[in-house]
Amino acid sequence: MRHPSKRQFQLCFLSVVAVLAVGRYGYRHLSLDQVPDVTPVMAERQHTPIRSVPSYKEAFPDSQSVQIVAAERWGVRPVRNREDAELRKKELVYVGLSPYYHVDRLSSSIPYLVPRAALMLQDIGEAFFDSLHAKGLPLHQLIVTSVLRTTDDVARLQRHNPNATERSCHLYGTTVDICYNRYQPLTREVRDDTLKWVLSEVLRDKRDERRCYIKYEVKQGCFHMTVR
Repeated sequence: MRHPSKRQFQLCFLSVVAVLAVGRYGYRHLSLDQVPDVTPVMAERQHTPIRSVPSYKEAFPDSQSVQIVAAERWGVRPVRNREDAELRKKELVYVGLSPYYHVDRLSSSIPYLVPRAALMLQDIGEAFFDSLHAKGLPLHQLIVTSVLRTTDDVARLQRHNPNATERSCHLYGTTVDICYNRYQPLTREVRDDTLKWVLSEVLRDKRDERRCYIKYEVKQGCFHMTVR
């Protein structure tokens, strides 16, 4: 099966957004006698509680030594540079646009993942939306801060950060970082740790389902995860 190109993905994404916008606009302009009566349903609805996890470090302990094994198993041969990445599109999926997450401006990676990891990221974003809705919270997109790194990216990082590993999981297109202290609000912003608690529940479930390995990164402010 051929993977869609970046342009095809963007056009499809924009088409979906347009359809949703038209539907929303149309609903807003219904007359009062056309709007369905949902009051009894809403009155009976109870939001699910927010539980988080007892400890982020204990819930998400998967180290580099664990994640690199999965990265090498499921990933592509490391990409040398941006030009090399352009030649590897049959192995990689563009993940730069999604209704469920926002990709930060990337300086040391590019928005591509292997299909297995792209599906994992999409499922996490969708589950986060579902959980926010179930808990009665305003919708927010997750923020992705790092995706596929080329060997050139890793070499540049090592010049500025001696702790940057040459054998990075990000080299294989299997690994993504999701920020836990910033989110992209779609309606009203939530300012406390509530969204982090909800995200931790979602990620714990995905890890328990054996979809991914996850490391809670304190200094980087992210959940570092590799598909499995």
